[in-house]
Amino acid sequence: MQAIILAAGMGKRLKALTADNTKCMIEVCGATLIERALAQLDELGLARIVIVDGYRSEGLRAYVSTLDVATPIEWRLNPFYDKTNNIYSLSLAMGDLEEDDTLLLESDIIFEEGILRDLVDDPRPTLALVDAYESWMDGTVVKVDENDDIVAFVPGRKFRFQDISSYYKTVNIYKFSKEFSRTHYVPFLEAYVKALGNNEYYEQVLRVIMHLDDSELKAKRLDGRLWYEIDDIQDLDIAESMFSPDDDERLGLLESRYGGYWRYPRLTDFCYLVNPYFPPRRLLDEMRASFDTLVAQYPSGMRVNALLAAKTFGVAQDRIVVGNGAAELIKALLEGFGGKVGFIRPTFEEYPNRYPEERSVVFVPAHEDFSYTADELMAFFADKDLEALVLINPDNPSGCYMPKAEVARLAAWCEGRGIRLVYDESFSDFSDEPANTFLDDELLGRYPHLVAVKSISKSYGVPGVRLGVAASADIMLIAAIKRAVPIWNINSFGEFFLQIAEKYLGDYRDALVGLRAARTALADGLARIEGVRPLPSQANYLMVELTGPVGARELTRRLLADHRILIKDLSGKIERDGRQFVRVAVRGADDNACLVRAMRSVLYR
Repeated sequence: MQAIILAAGMGKRLKALTADNTKCMIEVCGATLIERALAQLDELGLARIVIVDGYRSEGLRAYVSTLDVATPIEWRLNPFYDKTNNIYSLSLAMGDLEEDDTLLLESDIIFEEGILRDLVDDPRPTLALVDAYESWMDGTVVKVDENDDIVAFVPGRKFRFQDISSYYKTVNIYKFSKEFSRTHYVPFLEAYVKALGNNEYYEQVLRVIMHLDDSELKAKRLDGRLWYEIDDIQDLDIAESMFSPDDDERLGLLESRYGGYWRYPRLTDFCYLVNPYFPPRRLLDEMRASFDTLVAQYPSGMRVNALLAAKTFGVAQDRIVVGNGAAELIKALLEGFGGKVGFIRPTFEEYPNRYPEERSVVFVPAHEDFSYTADELMAFFADKDLEALVLINPDNPSGCYMPKAEVARLAAWCEGRGIRLVYDESFSDFSDEPANTFLDDELLGRYPHLVAVKSISKSYGVPGVRLGVAASADIMLIAAIKRAVPIWNINSFGEFFLQIAEKYLGDYRDALVGLRAARTALADGLARIEGVRPLPSQANYLMVELTGPVGARELTRRLLADHRILIKDLSGKIERDGRQFVRVAVRGADDNACLVRAMRSVLYR
């Protein structure tokens, strides 16, 4: 058996990275794509490796000559690399195809160790490596039946997004038997080039052959093995986070993205906090029905969106402001303070990170479970000459909850001292206490120094539309925040959500019931693992103490490496007598059960 690598292209979409070298010379985690491919091919005991090059061929050949590859390497030059496509590059190796069974691969892909070995060991003589279609994939897709027969090649112009559940992406790695190449592929390749020219793709030949009764070509499904095609700098960035050989580095690269995990469809995200039971399918269908209009139309300005929020939450329009996520409002709010601001830590870092450390006064709860009372806060901050106090309830990451009556006492105390109480109730809907919101005109009027902040993204499970609100009876404060943010600060999808959300309040209440039950079940499951202690929580997450030999960082690293589960390591947030904590989001029942099994596996492997 031999291998043929197609490496003639210019890789224009990688821009500066391919100005002086071909695409396969791009490094991923310190190793070039061609080095990785050759190293894996070299382990297979092949008769030879044929590389079809073109762009920057001299540099590529010189580089490959420095690599420790025992398998003989031969070269085929495509001098017209800038005018032809990969069908012409492969036509230059037609004679090679007829001489031996062949592994055919493109040079811009990175793939997991063992994939090529599995392809070689598969007894079927002619195979196309395929993977279930995911959102990041681009290029030729196929449909595969229950016998692994490829029943359709679907070019880009005929791609239908409504059919993606039936699509498989070709990985651009193939195994051709010598007989298949001689009787099928090479004859059709020659005819195709003569008929349609050199600016085509070699997969189109397979599309023609697929219609023959004796095509021989079968699909081999990857079934979760990792690979990535690198066409631009975003692909390169993602590949770095997927293929780092160091588990700690891979974890750090993922954590530093702060979201966008749809690019990792096989990752289960227990790190970021949403509502897995809302929105309902009908709400999403309503948004889909207006998708074309919402993409093409400008959103309304601040006044209209404040009106929508006022309608949704029952607050006067001049008392409420809508933000592009609560984070935008937090920034605008804290930038308006000049004196001392009180914080409770550990906490949601967006608040203290937005304020100078020298003007921050920090209260750290003494209780083992990080709980605190209104009396404790009042006693601590009484002589601190505060301009403002930030209270997140339930707190993040502890899940500690202060009952509404206690918050009201604290608000009254702040009123008496002229202290602005920034009350973040982003997670309060998840608590067991009913009717606990301060987004209420009567309460806001009673406590004019209070400003209530709510992340709609978190509570309503729509972080992608980026919505948050802040409300206060201090209309001058709300007006100042409105002036501090752009007039078009939310997009049309966020506005449309506010427009229709009120219709789904019954579904929302049902979702909260479901989440509370899931939280209880998850806490019970974790508590049954020796060395795992979930703290009491009234939020959509649990802070979990690890009392065994495996620490927070090690658990987080192993869950990602072994189970593709991402949790929040709290080592950087909490320093208390060496105690180890992680935070896990509450997800659906199946995901929660998987997390419990995975944690038990890691802790007692």
